[in-house]
Parts: sequence; structure tokens; C-alpha cells
Amino acid sequence: MPIDTRAMTWLNPPPEVRETANGLFLRSGRETDFWQGTYYGFHRDNGHFLHRPWSGEFTAEASFVGCYEALYDQAGLMIRQDETHWMKCGIEFTDGARHFSVVVTNGQSDWSAFRLAQDFEEMFVRVTRLGDALFVQYRTDAFAEWRMARLAYFPPAPREVAVGIAFCSPQREGFGVEFNSFSLTDPVTREIH
Repeated sequence: MPIDTRAMTWLNPPPEVRETANGLFLRSGRETDFWQGTYYGFHRDNGHFLHRPWSGEFTAEASFVGCYEALYDQAGLMIRQDETHWMKCGIEFTDGARHFSVVVTNGQSDWSAFRLAQDFEEMFVRVTRLGDALFVQYRTDAFAEWRMARLAYFPPAPREVAVGIAFCSPQREGFGVEFNSFSLTDPVTREIH
């Protein structure tokens, strides 16, 4: 079932967007990324982000399949307050393998990543916002249970945030990813253990 994009808006639209029988196929532009400063020194805000607004607490989920080939090819979910306050999580290709990656930016970006040893095709990502926290979980088509990746601080704000799917290719253009699902609801759980 195609992703309902009628209430969604692009930040930095990609050069290719195509509806498929499974969802939404996307192809990246040249040297796209979201990053603010830390270690690398550069500031980039030209990654592709399809989003909708949300106020208060929520759970966002997405599933996707990517053609990861070049360093830092990435796809997943993004929560964004503004250019210097956001979180992205999902698959990132580094050191020749797919890693589950989380970048939290509160002024400056940080990055945590761990290699995914199991073979899989489709990645499922879930982010739940509860108060001042983002609870990040993942699973694949190789295992059914949700696993915790990170509990991160995210500034509580009375105004709405943008929530949606994001993808980037910092070292090239033409990274292809197919998002098979995206949902945004009230929190599905408040438990983290």
C-alpha cells in the first residue's frame, strides 16, 4: 500500500520520487547530508526529508530497503525542530557494512552506530517521543522483536516538530531507497524495558 504523502512536505526534494506497488522509491541528489559541525567541521542541511507536523508525544515508524554502496549512504526516520535541533536514525553504510545509526543534534551533531551482523533485506525503525526523550528502536525482517538502539535527549518544546522519512548520500548522487511504510500516531507504549 503506497505511503500517503498528501499531508507531507519535502525539505530538499530529491531528483526522483516514484510511487511503486510497495511504497515510495526515491533517488538522492549529489552529496546530500544532515550534519552540524562535530569532528568533521562542516555544516550540511541539504539531505532529503519528507515530513508532516506533529505536536506533543508520538510514535513514528517506517520500513525501507536501500541500495547501500557508497560511504555514508543512509535512510530512515527524522525528527526535526529546526536546522540545529533534530534526530535521524536508520541504516548508514560505513566501513563496508550496514550499521544502525543515530545522530542527535542539539546545536552540534553526535553520532552513534553499530554494525548489523545479521543478513536482512528490510529495516524497520520506530521512534517514540516522550517528554524530553526520544526512544529509538529497530528490527529487521530477520528478527521480529523490537530492539533498543538509544534513549536520547531531545528538547521539549510547545511548538510542533516535523516527523518523517529521510535519506542522504554524502559521497555521491543516485542512492536508491524504497520506503515501504510510514506511520505517525500517539505513543504506542511508554515502556522502555
